[in-house]
Amino acid sequence: MWQGGPGYRAVSRRDSRSLAGYKHACHVLLYAAEPGRLFGRIPVRQALLMQMRFDGKIGFPGGFVDPRDGSLEEGLNRELSEELGCEPNGLRITEGDYASSHATEALPQKVVAHFYTKRISLDELRKVELSAVQAKDHGREVMGIIRVPLYTLRDGFGGLPAFLTNTFIGNAREQLIDALRSLHLLSEAELQAAISASRDG
Repeated sequence: MWQGGPGYRAVSRRDSRSLAGYKHACHVLLYAAEPGRLFGRIPVRQALLMQMRFDGKIGFPGGFVDPRDGSLEEGLNRELSEELGCEPNGLRITEGDYASSHATEALPQKVVAHFYTKRISLDELRKVELSAVQAKDHGREVMGIIRVPLYTLRDGFGGLPAFLTNTFIGNAREQLIDALRSLHLLSEAELQAAISASRDG
C-alpha cells in the first residue's frame, strides 16, 4: 500500500476517526473491464472514471463527509448522488470497497482522505456516465466525467503518460497510480514506464 507522498501520511481507517480537528473526505475509483480497442488495434483494457473539478483540477468522485452522515460510506454515497446522479438504491459504496486513508496538514485545513475502489460492469459504468450530466452538481462543482487512458501510444507519451501530467487535486494522482498497481490493472513495468515518460514529456 502507498504510504503517502509529500505532506501525506498513511493512517488506518479506525485510527483516523479519532484524529482531533480533521475533516474527512471520501472518494472512489469506479472501474470496469473494457474489451474495446482504440482505432481498432490498441486495447483499452479498463474504463476508469475520474472527473474535472470546478477548479480545473482532476480528481475522483466524492467529497467531504458531513457531521450528520452516519458513516464515511454514507457521506460518500450522498456525494455520489450529488455529483453523479446515482440513485440511492443503485450504485452503493460499502466498507468492503475501502482501500486506504491518508492524513495531511498541508491544506488550509487538516484532512483525512479516504479512498475506495469499486469494480462494476461496463453497462453500470456507462449508466453512471449518462446520469452524471443530470446530476445536481454537474456544470458547477463537477465540470465533467472523464476516462483514464491505460495505454501508451507509439510516441511513448500519448495516453497514460500525458494524462499523468495533468494537475490533480490533493493526492489523487498518487491514489490513481496506487490503484493501478494494487488492482493489477497494469503491469509494474508498464506503470513505471508511463510514470517515467510523464516526467520526461
